[in-house]
Amino acid sequence: MTELDQTFAALSDGTRRAIIEKLALGEASLSDLAAPFSMSQTAVSKHVRVLSDAGLVSVIKRGRTRYCTLEAEPMKAATDWLNTYQKFWGDTFEALARHIEGERQ
Repeated sequence: MTELDQTFAALSDGTRRAIIEKLALGEASLSDLAAPFSMSQTAVSKHVRVLSDAGLVSVIKRGRTRYCTLEAEPMKAATDWLNTYQKFWGDTFEALARHIEGERQ
């Protein structure tokens, strides 16, 4: 699986996207990440592992607590890939607007 594939696969799950949003605010312990979810800390750990394997999260153990930090670089590659289609959508919406205007006249 390529890095881009891993990034999209990791971000395909709503729980993992919520974890990324939380980590965008700063470092968080695994228990802090698990708090808003109605799932076990073990289940959240599995989500963090997927994010870590995709290079989106780094995990550091201090004492008995594991802390997670966002590593946003892989998302830049995903954003760059998605941006290549921005022109397509812009052109499509412009064509739709012209079509709608033509029907109104």
